[in-house]
Amino acid sequence: MIEVTPFESLGRLDIDWLSARYHFSFANYHDPARTGLGPLLVWNDDTIQPGTGFDPHGHRDMEIITYVRSGAISHRDHLGNEGRTVAGDVQVMSAGTGIRHAEYNLEDEITQIFQIWIEPDETRLEPRWATRRFPKAERAADLVALASGRAGDDGALRIHQDAAILGAALTPGQSVTHPIGEGRRAYLVPATGRIEVNGVAAKARDGVAIVGEDKLTITALEDSDILLVDLP
Repeated sequence: MIEVTPFESLGRLDIDWLSARYHFSFANYHDPARTGLGPLLVWNDDTIQPGTGFDPHGHRDMEIITYVRSGAISHRDHLGNEGRTVAGDVQVMSAGTGIRHAEYNLEDEITQIFQIWIEPDETRLEPRWATRRFPKAERAADLVALASGRAGDDGALRIHQDAAILGAALTPGQSVTHPIGEGRRAYLVPATGRIEVNGVAAKARDGVAIVGEDKLTITALEDSDILLVDLP
């Protein structure tokens, strides 16, 4: 099964500093048919105005992955971690026993991010934060693990779950394939461009849920930057 949820039909929040689109139920948006996919609970598409952001707030027992689509996001938490993650790069926060953090757009332009929440396979872990660069050239025509709890994904930021977030940059006509293990599923979002997934079309910022497929063939119809989450 491959099910496409168009960007236009996602849950939404529009306030003066934030335009958010929700792939799954979140905050005041609730759709009983869209409450997550396995341990993937949240995929938010946020556009943050310059000089604004998320004031200090807390999380617990959640793996929170941020993929920066444009601009940059600046992080600060109560553990003393501080950092700036720019377009194309990734940060991971394991909330564990509890972490209090803030995320701001300190740039002179809008910042666009995907914020992805995955339930960990253990609770009450030590909280931590990390960021890493992933040059686009290294993802050219190849699915590269950006964040992962799987063995063998040594270059990826670590998460506490048997899952992986992979990214690829494709030019028109290029394809990548990805095997789906028995009993596993996946969720895919093109950050930019237009693609086909096993012949099913999807455009930028649509959500593509994949269940019961043995293998994915993802073909770019135009320049495309894609994220794929492989899930138990």
